[in-house]
Amino acid sequence: MTKSIRILLAIAAYHDYEVWQMDVKTAFLNGHLQEELYMDQPEGFISKADKHKVCKLNKSIYGLKQASRSWNIRFDEVVKSFDFIQNMDDQCVYKKVSGNKVLKRFHMEHSKKGLLPVRHGLHLSKNMCPKTPEEIQQMIKIPYASAIGSLMYAMVCTRPDISYAVSITSRYQSNPGLDHWGAVKCILKYLRRTKDMFLIYGGTSELQVEAFTDSDFASDVDDRKSTSGYVFILNGGVVSWRSCKQSVT
Repeated sequence: MTKSIRILLAIAAYHDYEVWQMDVKTAFLNGHLQEELYMDQPEGFISKADKHKVCKLNKSIYGLKQASRSWNIRFDEVVKSFDFIQNMDDQCVYKKVSGNKVLKRFHMEHSKKGLLPVRHGLHLSKNMCPKTPEEIQQMIKIPYASAIGSLMYAMVCTRPDISYAVSITSRYQSNPGLDHWGAVKCILKYLRRTKDMFLIYGGTSELQVEAFTDSDFASDVDDRKSTSGYVFILNGGVVSWRSCKQSVT
């Protein structure tokens, strides 16, 4: 969903289309359909024998009782994450990056501002995991997995610049140590410095896709696997990105 929105913003900026954003979650979740709409019934609604049976919808699919409150809240977070500003004069769309909510959630809104998301020369490993009962008890109080989840959400929505940092810190969620937590706080400090930045789409003479990819060599200290990354740019702005450890050595 986020990738599609970024692509649409890039195309709209290039053609100087006017973009409107609306929050229609209530109508979407509870609206009655006037049009004739048919779909295959998914598993869980009917028996396996009839799972390919076509039915006519009288109500929006997410208006069914199976749509939970937690999904509703999640949808609300997604909609709110796509705030953008359109400047019709310079034919650009400025998409607000994520950061403020994450900083407040982990009490880092008044922390020092970090220059980079990863400290130069940092190599995380399993040797940094807790080794004594005291260290284990200390890490139990630290919301490491929750912080990683929030950073992943920010990274997927609007933060390609923290992809590598989130990738290497997310590998130690099962048993993180203080050094791992220090690396996560480094990302949060970087978000504090860059929380007012935007992704900018516009200003190019041609609507074309640019792609960049690279990988390091055996950077993971534990298994000597490499990390690969890529980024796709459309109309001057990033629309797709990823950083991950390779599956083979």
